[in-house]
Amino acid sequence: MKKHLIVVGIIFLFVGMGFQPAFANDNNISFGKMEQQPRGETFMKTFGGKGWDESSCVQQTTDGGYIITGSPRSFGSGFWDIWLIKTDSNGNKIWGKTFGGTGEEMGWYVQQTDEGGYIIIGNTWSFGAGEGDVWLIKTDIDGNKLWDKTYGKTGNDWGTSVQQTSDGGYILTGSIGGDLLFKTDNMGNLEWNVSFDEGFSNLCFCVQQTSDGGYIVTGSLWSFNDNNSDVLLIKTDNAGNIVWNRTFGGTNFDHGRFVRQTTDGEYILLGYTRSYGAGKSDFWLIKTDSSGNMVWNRTFGGVDYDNGYCVQQTSDGGYILTGRGGSLGIGGSVWLIKTDNTGNKIWDRIYGGISYDTGYFVQQTSDSGFIITGASASFNSDNGNMDFLLIKTDKDGNVKTKPVIGNMLLLRILERFPLLWRIVSRLNLR
Repeated sequence: MKKHLIVVGIIFLFVGMGFQPAFANDNNISFGKMEQQPRGETFMKTFGGKGWDESSCVQQTTDGGYIITGSPRSFGSGFWDIWLIKTDSNGNKIWGKTFGGTGEEMGWYVQQTDEGGYIIIGNTWSFGAGEGDVWLIKTDIDGNKLWDKTYGKTGNDWGTSVQQTSDGGYILTGSIGGDLLFKTDNMGNLEWNVSFDEGFSNLCFCVQQTSDGGYIVTGSLWSFNDNNSDVLLIKTDNAGNIVWNRTFGGTNFDHGRFVRQTTDGEYILLGYTRSYGAGKSDFWLIKTDSSGNMVWNRTFGGVDYDNGYCVQQTSDGGYILTGRGGSLGIGGSVWLIKTDNTGNKIWDRIYGGISYDTGYFVQQTSDSGFIITGASASFNSDNGNMDFLLIKTDKDGNVKTKPVIGNMLLLRILERFPLLWRIVSRLNLR
């Protein structure tokens, strides 16, 4: 009995001290006391039920709240549906909408449109022409569906990214029978599509309209003969004609997941690499010039699988990155990395527990903090498998929560006492 009381006392001593680890490229882990200073509004929230619920994208809305999309198995009419959640600025849910049929649906990306509604891209196995089709959904400001369109052929087709364009239409990327880029009008009617095929298989994950009216796209270029893949970067004009394309990679699997044009007219992209770095896979951050030539690159990771999913340029000219740190914590953690304008790490933060946790999307907020979404099995509600995870940090990546998030020493202690971990995780969400 005394032994258990001592363990509990040690755990809550760690909680009270507020330790937070820093994880470096050289795999050294240091522990230091977190700064006690005034912070902006921060929170950590989960949304879900008893199933596997995983969010993929979050955007701050014009009212200061947040819009989230992803794929729940706890709600809706099918095996998986698309879930759209609107929260206030404190992360409290205002409403939630599900979209789907009797099959499977997955939500990948959401953006607030000029008139205040939302555009969502995902995939559907309930509707459309093939085994799986791209599904584009337009809603009003309250999440009520205004119209939807499916795009696909006879096989499995994927839609992963959408953005409203300067003419009020939409640009989509993914893979539909080899076609990678799709332009629609403001009602989702297809205007043109582009393929990029040189005897390889391709899947694009992210698209953005560039300052010249064209588009920048990143994804993966697969070579089954060599059993590997490279990061793919494509620049097109405003009609989708390819201006140039670049690949980056080594002898193993390398993937591009997110790209943005930077304020200097160049490009920043994030993915993950198995060809370079310290472990089984590392975050791979690449800066190119305006012609797609690599200017510099950085890897971040440890001995396990560390996958980068989203990067944004920050107001100071640097970058914020998120993904899954498989080398961090027990089951993998949400990893947030802040760099300067040349990709050198300024700080990093991890958030997670003794189970699987990951970050899929990050955005700097109007108060210079950061909003992150992903999935958490450590902090799930209703004894579910996985929940939508929403984290709001201050400008330094800190979250005001009662227990520590991301303390690896604490997590390893808690791993031996599952019941105590459940108590701590509940406290964390208050």
